[in-house]
Amino acid sequence: MLTTRQWAESILLADCPYEDLTTVGLGIEETCGTVSASLKAPGIAAGIDLAREIFLAAGASVEVFAKDGDSLAARVPFLCARGSAQALHAAYKTAQCVMEYASGIAERTRAMVDAARSVNPQAVVAGTRKHYPGGKRIALAGLLAGGGTVHRLGLSDSILVFDQHRVFTDDFAGAFARLKAANPEKKTAVEASCEAEAREFIELGADIVQCERFAPEALARTADFAKRLGRGTLLSAAGGVNAENAAAYAAAGAVILVTSWPYWGRPRDVKMTFAREA
Repeated sequence: MLTTRQWAESILLADCPYEDLTTVGLGIEETCGTVSASLKAPGIAAGIDLAREIFLAAGASVEVFAKDGDSLAARVPFLCARGSAQALHAAYKTAQCVMEYASGIAERTRAMVDAARSVNPQAVVAGTRKHYPGGKRIALAGLLAGGGTVHRLGLSDSILVFDQHRVFTDDFAGAFARLKAANPEKKTAVEASCEAEAREFIELGADIVQCERFAPEALARTADFAKRLGRGTLLSAAGGVNAENAAAYAAAGAVILVTSWPYWGRPRDVKMTFAREA
């Protein structure tokens, strides 16, 4: 697992493995200047900490004037890097892309959070690990900045049983009991594809039943069943959950909205403004 600085260095190396032909060819590589970042339209800024690390890894100094998740007006600088033209040009485009992707994810996440909490203040928007490969840091920075939480960082941090696991068991009830006994400090979640499966898993003692592509009405019936059973089972809605239907699922009884929807959409436009220093 790379540290944030190692990650920043690796993506800089991928963009410029040798030398910047343009900057060096013009003979301006040692000339000092600044580059500042601002949103082109009002919105939520994200990826600021990651962008800072990218500039630092390139040898620039950095000041930040806002934090991830802040709602900012247009054209108000929230980051300023200082250094040689070589350092600034090595970092700025990569830093800009990181902030643009993260800010877009943050705004879509915030839209889901606001919609869900309009009907249930306790609702949580949980981002999946179904982000673009290699983009975990950027996706999660945007998700957290928008008020979301992490569904799963990976296979080692949480338990979630899919049909792809159950197909290998001869006695799922016995295997599930073994799973719970082996992990007493972890919550056990199981994905259900229909109401009958959901009821089965609630009766087995699952801490969380993830309702995959349930209609809100089906989820509401499942929530009623779980409530009557009285075991404190939480329900999560997954599969096609987005800002347009988040309120419906939250109202139906899903405390957790599992989604990858915020990851896919337009990046936010971030303006990078250069200036030469005397």
